[in-house]
Amino acid sequence: MGDHKEQPLRVGAAVRRRRRALDLTLAAVSERSGLSVPFLSQIENERARPSRSSLEKVADALRTTAVELLAAADPACSVDVVRADDTGSWLEPRVRSLVRGHHQMHASEFTGDHEAGRELQFRNDQLMYVADGAVEIEAEGRAYRLGRGDTLYLTGGVRHRWRATVPETRLVVVAVAEHIEALRDKPQR
Repeated sequence: MGDHKEQPLRVGAAVRRRRRALDLTLAAVSERSGLSVPFLSQIENERARPSRSSLEKVADALRTTAVELLAAADPACSVDVVRADDTGSWLEPRVRSLVRGHHQMHASEFTGDHEAGRELQFRNDQLMYVADGAVEIEAEGRAYRLGRGDTLYLTGGVRHRWRATVPETRLVVVAVAEHIEALRDKPQR
């Protein structure tokens, strides 16, 4: 009752808008992402749903993130409940978006293993919270081991990577959205 009901996310229009904003052709995105032009066309026309890995390749090619493309794909709601058993998400079962829509904040829950070799860098700040299990996060040349209930805060621009060190680890990542320009305090003179 009162829950926001929606169709599976449709990311194609967001991909097309971003590609056009960068004045790129499908061929250029194909070259950057390693995905075929026909597949990219199918994504943009909502005839294919990319896997999380493919969506990340598209996002990298478009100099954005998968989270941003997903956020741009869904209309904003002022109040929205995402149930633990919500099966409406088309993402792989190991990643679940906790916030739907185009908002100032995004949150995702990662369960189990993660592509540990992929280095991440976001423009704005993010908080990583270990809901269950344990992770190792490498940031600024240092490794941090976090267990259940631990958090790690990363300032925008910090390059990092992480991996689960215990099976079925659940990591919640909350971040300021990429479309928001987070303001830093300016030094007073």
